[in-house]
Amino acid sequence: MPIVDVENLTDLDKAKMELEQKKKEVPLERALLSKGCTEFMEAVQATADEDPLVKGIPEATNPFKEIKGGCVIC
Repeated sequence: MPIVDVENLTDLDKAKMELEQKKKEVPLERALLSKGCTEFMEAVQATADEDPLVKGIPEATNPFKEIKGGCVIC
């Protein structure tokens, strides 16, 4: 997709761009936010036991834990 300098476009060009964007958005299926949030919460709760973002990473297998003792350069 080419980069467009919107500030240098005419009003007609801006209106055409907006119309094209609206044509792309109209056929999209919409859902209520409350329904989407409920589905998301159900999905998170269904996999919470295996999800490291929910339950955390065990210290023994955490690749990002701080190593005590610092760095040694030989």
